[in-house]
Amino acid sequence: MENNLCIRTVANSEQIADCKQTITELDASFDLLSNALSLVGNKVRLKILFLLFKEKKLCVCDLSDILKMKISAISQHLRKLKDRNLIVPNRKSQTVYYSLTKEYKDILMPFFNLIDNNKLLDIL
Repeated sequence: MENNLCIRTVANSEQIADCKQTITELDASFDLLSNALSLVGNKVRLKILFLLFKEKKLCVCDLSDILKMKISAISQHLRKLKDRNLIVPNRKSQTVYYSLTKEYKDILMPFFNLIDNNKLLDIL
């Protein structure tokens, strides 16, 4: 990175130091949000997370019926979400129900509220 060319004549060293400190302090928050956003960038996974947000818990069969997809395809998406700790499984007898983790429910809630109220189209 030392090879970057910059035409700046005067650097605000206080601003740079403050920004470096802020980025360092917020590193865990950046990790959480980037983890979520990397997975919700997929439309199917976004729909799954939205449904879990709305319904609190659903099983793979419920999601398969709702999204009109094969159980194996839904399972692959659930596996990715579970592996990255966005959802948690809860077994009841033979059925495994999935729900959002509290952290990601809180992170994603503003987005889901925009979707739920169909406000995204108003913003654009």
